Amino acid sequence: MTRALIVLRAGPGVTVQDRGRPGFLDHGLSVGGAADMLALAEGAALLGQSPDHAAIELAGMGGIFQARGNLRIALTGAPMPASVEGERIAWNASHPLYDGQKLTLGTALTGNYGYLHVGGGIATPAFLGSRSAHLQAHIGAPPGDAAVLPVGDDPGTETGLALDPADRFSGGTIRIVPSVQTSRFDAETLARLQATTFTRDPRGNRMGARMAFDGAPFTAEGQLNILSEMVVPGDIQITGDGTPFVLLGECQTTGGYPRIGTVIPPDIPRIAQARAGDPIRFQFIARDAALAIHRNARAHVETLAPRPLVRNPHDIRDLLSYQLIGGMITGEEET
Repeated sequence: MTRALIVLRAGPGVTVQDRGRPGFLDHGLSVGGAADMLALAEGAALLGQSPDHAAIELAGMGGIFQARGNLRIALTGAPMPASVEGERIAWNASHPLYDGQKLTLGTALTGNYGYLHVGGGIATPAFLGSRSAHLQAHIGAPPGDAAVLPVGDDPGTETGLALDPADRFSGGTIRIVPSVQTSRFDAETLARLQATTFTRDPRGNRMGARMAFDGAPFTAEGQLNILSEMVVPGDIQITGDGTPFVLLGECQTTGGYPRIGTVIPPDIPRIAQARAGDPIRFQFIARDAALAIHRNARAHVETLAPRPLVRNPHDIRDLLSYQLIGGMITGEEET
């Protein structure tokens, strides 16, 4: 039997994602890939496999999936109610999913993007070195109901592991570094950017996140004379109405809006996972500090250490069938 994951039901925001396609900006193709790269690494750690494996990204809502063959799965990113054949299972953990069993994932409780990982990875055909769907570039598409997603070889056997994820699902302080046009903004405007509490606007997708705020628009000197040039995920463009817009993985590759700063890579998942209304603050930091934070974040990913999953007795329906106490003594025995 060829192992696979069958999509019985899934929303339009469900796609296959991996680390994306770096190196094609000169061809007009942005990197794409998982909106939350840290969640991709966490799933790989839970399954003891490479973070290069593709997973299923669940934008806001999950679906119903069925195993063909015995599989190992892990769940990371924005937490969602999860159950196998009606039995609740833990998020940020790995589990067995046996042949024929159905996994049901609900709506995100917090954050935007949840991830379903499979031992061996989702093995759909690669294009330009990646299995990621890039919807803005018309590469790939959300898997429809009854889609059969092939699964790669999985030499691992261990499940029942858990991780404590980094908190990145409720906005917060976003660290940024100066960008190409930062000097076009006067000191008062840059100070106001850092003093303003923004919220994630409902209008946003895998291309970027629009920031809502109260107060005067942000403007730059000579902003109408800026020529279109290369942009990358993390860049904060100031749109024509003076609103900051943070670019994400599926952003365009060039743009002519002034960039007031650039979000450092470790903080991009916090932007991607922020929900509408979540508070966001921007803070400029020095480039040396940003590089140190980036190095520490990469080291953290490389040393993720799952722990054994401790089940909540409330979730164990057959609790009384377990031998919870054994080897009883009176306390009077000689030692």
